[in-house]
Amino acid sequence: MRRDSLVELPAVLSSAQPRTDARFVMGVDGGATKTAAAVLDLRERTLHVGEAGPSNEDAIGADAAVREMLRAADEAMRHAGIDAGQLGAAVLAIAGTSTDSVARHVREARTEAWIVVNDVVAAWAAATGGGPGVAAIAGTGSNVFGVGATGAETRAWRAGGWGHLLGDEGSGYWLGVQSIKAALRDREASGPATALSEAVPAFFHEPSIEAVVARVYAKPPLTKGEIAKLAIETGRLAVLGDPVARELYERGAAELGEQVAAVIRQTGLRGEFPVGLIGSAFKAGAVFVEPLTRAIHACAPDARVSTVKMKPVGGSLLLAARACGNGDAIGAAELSPLIDEALPD
Repeated sequence: MRRDSLVELPAVLSSAQPRTDARFVMGVDGGATKTAAAVLDLRERTLHVGEAGPSNEDAIGADAAVREMLRAADEAMRHAGIDAGQLGAAVLAIAGTSTDSVARHVREARTEAWIVVNDVVAAWAAATGGGPGVAAIAGTGSNVFGVGATGAETRAWRAGGWGHLLGDEGSGYWLGVQSIKAALRDREASGPATALSEAVPAFFHEPSIEAVVARVYAKPPLTKGEIAKLAIETGRLAVLGDPVARELYERGAAELGEQVAAVIRQTGLRGEFPVGLIGSAFKAGAVFVEPLTRAIHACAPDARVSTVKMKPVGGSLLLAARACGNGDAIGAAELSPLIDEALPD
């Protein structure tokens, strides 16, 4: 079986020559729920944003994904008062199992300066500043990516990211589906009693868990994003002590932890390095972060595990600055508050 990396870093992200004329860079975060674009003025330290609908190719197809990404990008450039020719570089980070088709469409619509990467690459940049370390995404979907030593021995590796039908372990969608299943097992007396049995129908404004099932299979069905939002309620019940809800987070942490461990092994990371946790699923707090941290420390005792506060589009912007040879022009500590002000929750 092949054992090459599923995701590689584009060469331009590690070998670009500095460009003093590159005043503007753009980052795009394309997800399963929405798309955010941001143009950063490196001289004035200002940020201009645009937003659009979901751009996950697996969910809506490559044509629609590119259309939404470019719509968000064009809005951000319009707010910045620039055109595409004034961009030093643009990095478009997209969710999904593959970026090839989207990258091809983007190259046809724009220029080679527009670089498409998997969203987990931008997450890695946000988590590590572009150095050795690992990023674990658990938002609507999930994915893990890491990079080992820098220089000639750099090794990148991805685990997970196979979408909601074949993966997304520990994600909001995974937790939502498992919560519905737990309520069904309670209903049919094949599993333990849980507060989810009342909470799940209430969340979807339905009279029973059977009615929720009908909506899952309806045409149109509940969307991936709608099911993922249920994880907020699951997290609330876990914090309140519901044993079934807590077990779901323990199980999600164990599966996501296995993927992090695989990335650590394959990249050759040793000693102290960052592992950044990124995404809405980690808003559940200690019920998710603590078991995942234990799983990571079982294979990497000195890893620095922490949640990443910077929004995902920040990683794309850091990569765009690197792509035009200005990787040191701005750091995460300065960039993050600019993004929070421009893109409030």
